[in-house]
Amino acid sequence: MKVKNIFLLCLPFIASALMLTVIQSPISISALAWISLVPFILASSPTAKPKHLFLVAYLTSLGYWLANIYWIAPITLLGWAALCLYTALLWPILALCLRYCRIKKIPLFLAAAVLFVGAERLQGLFLGGFFWRHLSHSQYANITIIQIADIFGAAGVSFLVAMVNGLLAELFIAAQQKNLFKVKNFLKTAVVCAALLAAVFYGRWRINESDRFVTQGPLVASLQSNVPQRIKTEALRGETEVAEQTSQELFDELMQKSKAGLSEGAELIIWPETMVQATLNEGVLAYLEPLSQPILFDKALSQHATNNAYLLIGAYGGTLGLKHGEPVLTERYNSAFLYRPDGKKDPKQYSKIHLVLFGEVLPFRKSFPPLFNLLMKFNPYGYDHSLDAGTEYTVFEMAGPGKNSTSDSQAPAYKFSVIICYEATLPEIVRRFVLDRQGQKQINFLINISNDGWFVRFKGDKVFPGTELPQHAAICVFRAVENRLAVVRSVNTGISCIIDTLGQLKNGYLAGNLPQNAMDRKGMSGWFVDKLPIDKRTTFFSKYGQWLDFCCALCLVLLIIITAWLRIIQNKKYGTSVQRRKNEKIWKKR
Repeated sequence: MKVKNIFLLCLPFIASALMLTVIQSPISISALAWISLVPFILASSPTAKPKHLFLVAYLTSLGYWLANIYWIAPITLLGWAALCLYTALLWPILALCLRYCRIKKIPLFLAAAVLFVGAERLQGLFLGGFFWRHLSHSQYANITIIQIADIFGAAGVSFLVAMVNGLLAELFIAAQQKNLFKVKNFLKTAVVCAALLAAVFYGRWRINESDRFVTQGPLVASLQSNVPQRIKTEALRGETEVAEQTSQELFDELMQKSKAGLSEGAELIIWPETMVQATLNEGVLAYLEPLSQPILFDKALSQHATNNAYLLIGAYGGTLGLKHGEPVLTERYNSAFLYRPDGKKDPKQYSKIHLVLFGEVLPFRKSFPPLFNLLMKFNPYGYDHSLDAGTEYTVFEMAGPGKNSTSDSQAPAYKFSVIICYEATLPEIVRRFVLDRQGQKQINFLINISNDGWFVRFKGDKVFPGTELPQHAAICVFRAVENRLAVVRSVNTGISCIIDTLGQLKNGYLAGNLPQNAMDRKGMSGWFVDKLPIDKRTTFFSKYGQWLDFCCALCLVLLIIITAWLRIIQNKKYGTSVQRRKNEKIWKKR
């Protein structure tokens, strides 16, 4: 009987897991998001035993995460397992908290919204932050609804979706108990409908007013290579000549695309993350042989930019130190460099601030070497691939058309910042680029360079993209809306595109050879040239950040503490459940 009950308890959690899977890109049945949590909430019943609820929710959640972020496993099996084991804990915690709310008669439309958004925030605490597969991300194409993100962030959309789920579950329970038509249910429905209508009206208002604030910006070219990371890694593991040949072939391919973009009048040309396999800092180049590959790359890029366009290049940065009197590379960064039309490289560079644990950096290298050495045994690369984290939120500048550089007497025509790879999923990292110390908007647009070649498979010359590629692009939509900044993406293996300040993935372009539909640009190489929109609006979110997520997470943590404390008090007063059952048997015998 117990096995049957546990099996029946599994079904609603499995139903929610399946719906939560298909609402996200690339399947994108986004309408199901508004009912996807209903089975989950119904299963979190006061009649369910807590230990059964915890076990079933955890196992279902673990299966959900293992299946849906499968693309991490080939990069770091240990990181994938650790992340899944942690994120899976959030479902049983949510289930027990919902059970408590139902016992205490807390309105489910409010409880579900607060708890699920709080859990999404807690999800971002592990391994430096994993903001993936949120409810809001399923609504990336719902342009009207997502406009509230400029106040609440992506969490506002998740809150709204969870609120509707909570109301539907509440009405279903009321119908089962034959009290559906009570006044309180009409009031709850009115509150949720009012919130939905407010979001729709606000969204339409923001969309309709955008023409007054949006102007045409620079003509940019975005390049997309199609090189699985495995090819780069294998080249680096092999002989130096093989590595240099691979690097040269990749460089030549991108240079041809860059020239094509230049021929279409691009003012700024963007290369993907780390596609130039060289360290390009002047301090490092000064110590290299004149005919070394990094020197040749640097000269070719300078010549290509001179009197033509700005080039933003994804490469490596480094810092030299002395070891036994000889210069050695003591720090290594994932960086972006800007080559200017005056033939000079901008003295500023951006080095990636948020490194992905296990993927880009192995922890404990300096703080606890024995544990670091243990982790190295699970390292699929066979060598320490760790990078160092940058610290500067760099703002680059561009002169207007026909001008080679900015000067002290001439204000720059455009200012922009670069976010590298996974940083685009972190709202707080992006927000810190947007405003200056006076709270004024200091950049005109964002560039996201990325190497998503980590997440594809290949056979022969064919590249098979994973689900990570479209999901990454969908998440970037929210960074655009939150800060009212256009985002131009240049991504190895895809998806390279422009996202406007309303969060619309722009299909088509002025020139190029990638597919017209932005979401189809997966597992292929190409380029496009198009105009960037510039939005003058400064948002509430840019100023105050993830305030809603934080409040919801705080409520969730407090509820966990309260329920745990009450459980401890109950056990002290009445004994554990086992002791209570023994006491009941004794009293029955008497």
